Amino acid sequence: MKLTVFGATGGVGHEIVRQALASGHQVTAVVRDPARLTVDNPALQVVTAGLNDPEALRPAVAGRDAVLSGVGARAIKHAGVATTCTRTILRALEAEGVRRFLAVSAAPIGPVPPDETLLLRAVTPLISRVYRNVYADLTAMEDEIRRSTTEWTVVRPPKLTNKPLTGRYRTALGANLRGGNAIGRADVAHAMLHMTDDASTLKQAVGVAY
Repeated sequence: MKLTVFGATGGVGHEIVRQALASGHQVTAVVRDPARLTVDNPALQVVTAGLNDPEALRPAVAGRDAVLSGVGARAIKHAGVATTCTRTILRALEAEGVRRFLAVSAAPIGPVPPDETLLLRAVTPLISRVYRNVYADLTAMEDEIRRSTTEWTVVRPPKLTNKPLTGRYRTALGANLRGGNAIGRADVAHAMLHMTDDASTLKQAVGVAY
């Protein structure tokens, strides 16, 4: 496939780029600082651009089979980035008629499983209060995505780790996973790449966790 990846220098985005290239896809990585992208491959095109002008992004997404985004706040003080940047990306996709779009959100945006463990029932509200601005940003981002004309998928992982790729994780359409308290960034990327051509995930929020 021909893929474009936003947030390609972040933890999940970098893994999407690396794994997509290893699988033989052609990848366009949109970055603000190309020096931070430590991947080199003949099938990789690097585009340097900000995420505030849809017109500037159109060449990077034109003719792509799917666009994947790992864009999000790197810290609480950066809350708001996910919504504003994703809005710009969506305008570029709609202008170019690109349909498939996948983005990373977070598990606390989704519903608590009815049979959730007592530990996570106690801890999740505390985490949500600390990161309330980040999660409010992601909630607004998801609303923007749902209003778009794209064939979207939102992926909701819990705590992200740097665990190496395992390929062994659980997913759930429209739900979070009982006891799902962590997942490696590499496995989130793996899941997203597999979802690009999975029709069952269209216009769905998908929980993913170990």
